[in-house]
Amino acid sequence: MIDLHCHVLAGIDDGPRSIEDSLTLARAAAAAGTRTLVATPHVSWEYPNGSAEIARLVDELNGRLRTDGVALDVVRGGEIAMTRAGDIRAEELSRLTLGGGRWLLIEPPFTPTADGLDLLIGDLQSRGYRVVLAHPERCPSFHSDRSMLERLIDSGVLGSLTAGSLDGRFGGLVRRFALELVRDGLVHNVASDAHDPLRRPPTIAGELARAGLDSLSEWFTQSVPAAILSGGAIPARPVVEAAPQRGRRWFPGRR
Repeated sequence: MIDLHCHVLAGIDDGPRSIEDSLTLARAAAAAGTRTLVATPHVSWEYPNGSAEIARLVDELNGRLRTDGVALDVVRGGEIAMTRAGDIRAEELSRLTLGGGRWLLIEPPFTPTADGLDLLIGDLQSRGYRVVLAHPERCPSFHSDRSMLERLIDSGVLGSLTAGSLDGRFGGLVRRFALELVRDGLVHNVASDAHDPLRRPPTIAGELARAGLDSLSEWFTQSVPAAILSGGAIPARPVVEAAPQRGRRWFPGRR
């Protein structure tokens, strides 16, 4: 699997505090079946991280993983807050893309409204960037105005769901909305958004299986993220029938 969103770097945001903590998280990711992990520390006003520091920590972590024989490759990226993206210099922004390509991981605000998000994303697209939207199922403004998310997806934005949302880790409302977005074709990737091995673990496959989404797992965790990292065309979502467990009612996606 490719985990497109993980807070694995030490000491720069609300993820691991030390390199040893980073290694513990990385080993847990490898044990869960991840082979490529994109390090996406917060790039926000609270955590004003820069590309040079991110690259240094990625190199350090990869060196330790190779020494320890852990079969995991960490590549650089960043989770860029909507409120910060417009203030980042052009050359710096280009160094914060996922894997060094043209895709940016943009975090919408955890507020009832997301005024200006569509304008920001439109500006990024006009400058040649493509946008992956982090955890849209957890954005309150999309709960109240789903049409904004639909317009963004129609413009070429990709939705990246947090795996734990499918398990109810962020509450029942978020879980139901997450399943609704998957049903309606508004999700293109499922990532861990891990911060630690236990409370916010680097697991994806188990959450997909428990939600009855095994038939889409390869597309969510391999085909789409591989295309994002390589700069290739995003593959069409496979037409599948799904039968979720725990009595959940499932509707095949429309898109």
